[in-house]
Parts: sequence; C-alpha cells; structure tokens
Amino acid sequence: MKHLMLTAAALTVLAGAAPAQEITLARFFGACEDAGTDTTTSTGEACIIQSIINAADAEIDGVSIETLPTDWGNYYDQVKAAFAGGSAPDVFVMHRHRIPEFAGIGALAEISGELEAAGIDASDWSETAREAVTYNGGIYGVPMDFHANLWHVNMELMEAAGLVEDGVPVLPSSPEELLAHAQQVKEATGQDYLAADFAQFPIGVRLVLALMWQQDANIFTEDGTATIDTEAGQNAVTAITQLFDAELANPQLNYADSQQAFLNGEAAILVNGTWVVDFYTAEAAKEEVALDDYYVADFPTLFEIGATWADSHMWAMPSTLEGADREAALKVLAFINEHNIDWARTGHMAVRTSVVESNAYTSLPHRDEYAGTAAIARDTPPSERYGAIQDVLNRELQAIWLTGKDVSAALSDAEVEVQDLLDR
Repeated sequence: MKHLMLTAAALTVLAGAAPAQEITLARFFGACEDAGTDTTTSTGEACIIQSIINAADAEIDGVSIETLPTDWGNYYDQVKAAFAGGSAPDVFVMHRHRIPEFAGIGALAEISGELEAAGIDASDWSETAREAVTYNGGIYGVPMDFHANLWHVNMELMEAAGLVEDGVPVLPSSPEELLAHAQQVKEATGQDYLAADFAQFPIGVRLVLALMWQQDANIFTEDGTATIDTEAGQNAVTAITQLFDAELANPQLNYADSQQAFLNGEAAILVNGTWVVDFYTAEAAKEEVALDDYYVADFPTLFEIGATWADSHMWAMPSTLEGADREAALKVLAFINEHNIDWARTGHMAVRTSVVESNAYTSLPHRDEYAGTAAIARDTPPSERYGAIQDVLNRELQAIWLTGKDVSAALSDAEVEVQDLLDR
C-alpha cells in the first residue's frame, strides 16, 4: 500500500510538471543577444523589446516563448511566407498600416471578445490606439505604441549657427527659411544641416508625405484615387532637393550612415523616429561620442498645417490559432500590454492612458520636447496595398535625388503605378 501511495504522489508531481506551452514570436527591431529579463534598465529598441519578451518567458506560468529570427527589411515577406507554409508565428508584431492587408484576407485573429478574460483593459487604450487595431469594427491586435518622425537636434551646431533661443532650437517655418538655416549652419560650422536615410529605407518617403500633408494633400484619396503628381507633391520634393542642390545635405546616406553622421557631429539635424530617443540620449552621454548636447523637436511646419508621418506598432495572432496555443498567446499579449511604460522608454509614445498620465512617463528624457507630436501625427488612408505603394514611392523619390530624374516625371510615374495598385 505504501508503494502504491508513493507512486500516486509521484504521478501527481509529474502531472504538475507538464511541459510549458511553446509560443513562437516574430518581431523586427534588431538583435540583442544579452537583453536579460530586467525591463527597466535595457537600452535601445532591440534590447528593450527582447527584455520584455524574456521576462514574459520567465514569468508567465506554463508558457515558453521562442523569438524567431527576422529582419526588418523583409519582415513582412517572411511573415507572409510563414503563413503560406502553414507555420505562421503564434504572436507577431505588425504596423497599423498592415492590418487591412492581413485582416482583409482573414489571416488575423479577431480578439475583442477575449481581451477582458486575458487581463487586457482595452478601456485604458487611447481612442487613437483602439482605432489603430480596429478593422471593420473588430479588434485585431493589441497596440504597443505610436511612433513618428522627429527632428533630432545637435544643439552645439545650432548654437554656433545662431539658431538657438532660450535653450530651444530655432526651426524653420517655410521652405525658404529651411534653406536659409541650412546655409547658416554650413557657413558657421562647415557641417551639413540635415541628415536622413534617403538611399535605403523609406525615411525620405515619410518626409515627402509629411510635407504634402502640411499642404492638406495626400498621395491618394479615400475613394482610391492617386494624387501624387500635384503641386503639393512637387512643393514637398523641392523643399528637400533644394538642400541637395546646395550641398547642404547628402542624399546618398543610408540609415546607418545618416545616424552615424549625426552622432559624429556632422549634421545639425537628423530626421528619424521616436524609436531612437533613448539610444541617442545614451550615446550623447558617452565621452567618445561627438554629439554632446542633444535635443528632440517636433517636426516643424514648413507649409500651412502641422503634420508628421506616424504609425503604430501592434501585436497580433493568426486566425488559425486555437485552444491552449491561443490562450498562451493571449497571455503574452497581456504581458506586453502591461509593460507599456517599459517600451515607452525607447522614445515611442505610449498607448495606455494610465501610462501617459503617470509620472514615470512624463519624466522620461526629452519627453516634453516633442509633446506636440501626437497632435500632428498623420498617415495615408487605409489600404491593403500600403506596402507596395510605399515601395513605389521610395523607388521614384530615390530616382530623383540619386539619379537626377525629373521631379514631374518621377511623380507622374509613381502616380500611374500607385493608381494601378489601388485599382487591383
């Protein structure tokens, strides 16, 4: 009888030690091999998000998370290939603008009825955050941030050019003033005024979009009409190319090179996103980095209306996920939602009202310097062809500033191609 009792106890222990539910998670943001599980001290996008994932793996009972290797440049191609091969990740990060493409073909799980049970308080999301994950009335993910283009400023170069007043950089309010400020910086310091990735990722596209929105224009309308080869489009492009023509900015810089030029003190302004505020703050504190006095500014209004490119990151699940896998994936989403303040340390804007109103959020470095960005955040109308449209614009705009293609010809060609995509 004693032997039987021991056997039963052993079985009970074994039952309690059931293997964890394995969840695969796909993300971009870059690699970080030693992120650890401390979500409060990691630095930079890659390490902050991986520390949150590692903490989820360590703290969620009965759940094990495998982070899949993915690359930002072809991330969505990889995700689509995984769906096509029947091996979609259980949890994956997406941009808001991709929801129509994926939800439109039934690939994403609609989770509005499961949020409360998973411990996710959707009422704490801002209205804009809820809209970001909503498609045809359903909720298809958990929002993680708002991110937008900012002007990252080297205050030493701006001060040398006489473009600082009361500790705040003086930013241009028209294309003409943009050119004048750029010339001031070059004459005073010998350095470029503005740097950005014009040769690789679509930072240049986002610049042109912002300047078109500032003229109350867009690249296509709600009813699917392409509107690229317009006066607003030409004005937006010319505002940028005038800097290249005067050798006050370098159109051949890619993402890494433009960032390094800014950190090296070779450009007064870097146009990049919210995602690098934490990283640049840390870099500016290093003795060996030329950037010492770092400031973050809202994208300036060069035309009539304040506007900057913006998007949202969100986390989604495939519609085919069921049972224990689905429950485990929802726990992961809830954990990430709970750590919204940790993700906001990157520089991204938080999506939870309770976080935005907290002292921990408002006291983050430089946060007050770009507090106006949320009010001027803009995007194109929703489209299932967003990715392809962005690729067309990136190719044609790069043809303008890298190969000298005529502005009107490039915008006309882009409009024809975009219209074709919208008509499909």
